[in-house]
Amino acid sequence: MKRISRRRFVGATVAAGVGMPYLIPSSVLGAEAPSKQITIGFIGTGDHGTSWNLTRYLELKAARVLMVCDVDGFRMRRAKAMVDAAYDNQDCAMSKDFRDVIGRKDIDAVMISTPDHWHTVISLMAARAGKDVQCEKPTLTIDEGKILVKTMRQLGRVFQTSTEDRSLPIYHRMAELVRNRRIGKLQRIEVILPHQPTVPGDPTPQPVPPDLDWEMWLGPAPFAPYTKDRCHYNFRWIWDYSGGIICDWGAHLFDTAQWANNTERTGPIEIEATGTHWQGGLYNTVKDYDVTYRYANGVVMTCKPGKPSIKFIGSDGWVGNEGWRSPIQASSPDILNSKIGPNEIHLYTNPEGEHDDFLKCMKTRKDPYFPVDIGHRVSTVCHLANISLRLGRKVKWDPEKERFPDDEKANAMMSRPLRAPWKLV
Repeated sequence: MKRISRRRFVGATVAAGVGMPYLIPSSVLGAEAPSKQITIGFIGTGDHGTSWNLTRYLELKAARVLMVCDVDGFRMRRAKAMVDAAYDNQDCAMSKDFRDVIGRKDIDAVMISTPDHWHTVISLMAARAGKDVQCEKPTLTIDEGKILVKTMRQLGRVFQTSTEDRSLPIYHRMAELVRNRRIGKLQRIEVILPHQPTVPGDPTPQPVPPDLDWEMWLGPAPFAPYTKDRCHYNFRWIWDYSGGIICDWGAHLFDTAQWANNTERTGPIEIEATGTHWQGGLYNTVKDYDVTYRYANGVVMTCKPGKPSIKFIGSDGWVGNEGWRSPIQASSPDILNSKIGPNEIHLYTNPEGEHDDFLKCMKTRKDPYFPVDIGHRVSTVCHLANISLRLGRKVKWDPEKERFPDDEKANAMMSRPLRAPWKLV
């Protein structure tokens, strides 16, 4: 039988004048019954939103995608076609305005895969509309993250910061080895992020494509003329919408670093960054960079461009890898083959990934593996590097008060104004 709703099935049997049949498909009354599935609305259906997030949700029997939203009509219709094909119907709704998604009472949660400047605004509006939230990283500013944490905790929403790293055995294993002192006392963390585009982007204004709602794409960001190099993937290299490669990739590898360093709910106390910015084109975020973080526990973390990698160096050895998701390496076979005993530290993960983890936590109301406050702290690590680099000097950071002590210039860079009518509170 095709998958049908409980209401339609019962209605059909009553209309036919017959009683309930003895054999009822599990798709109607069993574990996959529509009444037991978590309903999802998709906001942002670009390449990552569909190839990673939507594809995965369509595989999960516990979820049911009801609606897709994107300001780009082509991407929106492509996402609807994916949903309709998966469910063998034409039921998936679509809109270019995310408020149509969060306004639906029959949607339990949203998956947000928009550019960074929309992440917090939409997350807050969705939470206030009664939805649990899974949202791509990072926040746009430190202050946005603080408001996001406060709101999600006050409202009791489940919030999953959306990256897969904590579910990947490579990074989970590294963190457990370090936390259980297999390399002795952790002393240094070396993070390498990928190189960026080699061209600075074309700022020449172009006609807005007829199928793109440019005003809604800009949203809370300052008004700017359309050019193809400004939106979709390339938004990452423009300050108005993101924080460059440090925010884009740092939110991945810095999380593993914070996890292993047992500082996932705090942060560094001193940051010194040097580097250059794009010039002579559209892109204006950090181009080249050399960042050093110092933590209160004495650990020093460095960050440079190259082949995305991470390495933990301790008093008794090291562990790490060279290349994204590459096999773990260590200074000795004993470290690589070490067993984590039952009474040692076991870090929570979900091998099925962030989407499955989010759905399970929606049912238990427990924190997922990358909850809102930990996600905020990782984004903060990224923003701290950018602030130091833009100021051209070392900065001190108080992770408890989440302020730069006696440094108003740095504190002023913790937030950005939002274009009306959009707001955070």
